[in-house]
Amino acid sequence: MDLQELRTQIDGVDEQIVSLFEKRMKISEEVARYKIETGKKVFDRTREKEKIAAVQSMVHNDFNRTAVGELFEQIMSMSRKLQYQILAEKGSIGRLPFIPVDSLGMDGARVVFQGAEGAFSQAAMIRYFGEGINSFHVDTFRDAFCAIEEGSADFAVLPIENSTAGIVNEIYDLLVEFENYIVGEQIIKIEHCLLVLPGTKMEEIRTVYSHPQSLMQSARFLSQHEWRQISLPNNAFAARKVAEDGDRSQAAIAGEYAGKVYGLEVLKKPVNQSATNSTRFIVITNQKIFRKDAKKISICFEVPNESGSLYHMLSHFIYNNLNMTKIESRPLEGRNWEYRFFIDFDGNLEDSAVKNALRGLRDEARNMRVLGNY
Repeated sequence: MDLQELRTQIDGVDEQIVSLFEKRMKISEEVARYKIETGKKVFDRTREKEKIAAVQSMVHNDFNRTAVGELFEQIMSMSRKLQYQILAEKGSIGRLPFIPVDSLGMDGARVVFQGAEGAFSQAAMIRYFGEGINSFHVDTFRDAFCAIEEGSADFAVLPIENSTAGIVNEIYDLLVEFENYIVGEQIIKIEHCLLVLPGTKMEEIRTVYSHPQSLMQSARFLSQHEWRQISLPNNAFAARKVAEDGDRSQAAIAGEYAGKVYGLEVLKKPVNQSATNSTRFIVITNQKIFRKDAKKISICFEVPNESGSLYHMLSHFIYNNLNMTKIESRPLEGRNWEYRFFIDFDGNLEDSAVKNALRGLRDEARNMRVLGNY
């Protein structure tokens, strides 16, 4: 047989596959209606494993055994997506425990940020909430989360990601540990300055203080000098230390605003190598609320340590036509080589497609949580 004849035979087989696939999906619709009436869950892990083992036993070599297992995993995954859609159309998915609001109620709110006066977090807070906001600062990220949890603050402003240095790992871990929720975000451009006591010359500097990420972002400039580099929890702490110590051999890498707060002189700016360096800050609260015009959702979940498990979770975004904008992972404490995934995607918790995707993820993933809609 020539190639064209073989292709003709494949076309004939494909027509049969398509016809049988549509027949199978039609039956899946009836299954969904039965589950609506009886209250049964869409995802039955035991049933699916039994089904895959059964179809694998029908083939005659190892290659086909693996292939038919993957094929039926996909078919059953598509069947679940169809059933979730039907449940959503029939109003059987239910409401998420988040309350839509017209505004966040920022009037008279008390806001906490991490660091000292002059920190980039303070600049982000002012940009988001405006001048004159009732605010205070704490030393650590955990302190900020605790302030929200115990009610001494209504909102916290915290850095979660830098365009050059990447994510702030501790913030991701704390979002899981605490029952706090993201309700807003603010992106600010980061321009690092070399701050010194007034009148200090470059040749007098022996030690430079800053946050580890700021030191990394300024590595090209710092490599030109044989200065001792010391990390501090926050850039504003570095500026404050130089001002309080009164030692002309010390310098800080921080924002220009921090220099003004502590009476320091800008010896050089910018010292960070990226002209597009920006940091994304999140605004969190302990209330399960979201603005009615919110457009981004953050979630996290764990997956079984099995082949294809993450792919099946991500397929819920594909089938619901949702645009995923970010994915990060963090190791699970006490469980080697297992991870928690953090995902940002476009949408609003009131959207039917979002509800559909979250219902599927809730059934199939481990410990799925909505971290906020903003």
